[in-house]
Amino acid sequence: MVILPSTQATADDASQASVPESAAGEQWVLLFDGQSLDGWEKVGKKDSVWEVVDGSLVGSGTQSMLVCTAKTYKNFRYRIEAKINDGGNSGMYFRTTRKPSFREGYEAQIDSTHKDPIRTGSLYGFCHVYQQLVKPNSWFTYEVEVKDGVWRGREMTQIKITVDGNELYEYMDFDKTWPAGYFGFQQHDPGSKVHIRKVEVLPLAD
Repeated sequence: MVILPSTQATADDASQASVPESAAGEQWVLLFDGQSLDGWEKVGKKDSVWEVVDGSLVGSGTQSMLVCTAKTYKNFRYRIEAKINDGGNSGMYFRTTRKPSFREGYEAQIDSTHKDPIRTGSLYGFCHVYQQLVKPNSWFTYEVEVKDGVWRGREMTQIKITVDGNELYEYMDFDKTWPAGYFGFQQHDPGSKVHIRKVEVLPLAD
């Protein structure tokens, strides 16, 4: 597990939500070493494949999830670099379970041209983007910021979605659907091939 220097976050003066702030001295934690599947475990069909190719996690074959088993996280910033093939479908999961199905945990969709029209930038099942923000076979950065807090006296989970440095929206889940959990990636179907690199998390104060 590699520790990277933290970058200073700026306050969002427009937000009315009361949420935890980053604690002083917190650092980004690299979850994928670029060389092996250490700390990761496949959950799903046996003929699904997860491997390391040229410094990237690569998912192919039939349905499965690849789960980071190190620990659970509650409040955090989480970011990756990813690319998806033409016609492919994947997902970046957070606050998921130890051995998840596709329906367990929050999913930031990875999809440029799949027959499912819900595209990259979507918080699947909660807030959907139908515009193609990222072309297939192109690397992009994906970041989520997740915090439990209070908005106008109501408890909620606040989720910000950012693609290539552009913050798309802030979603407030008043049901607090998924508590602290694991990170994972989805291998959706045999026609999909996803590449993932630079997987890192910045824990935030509870």
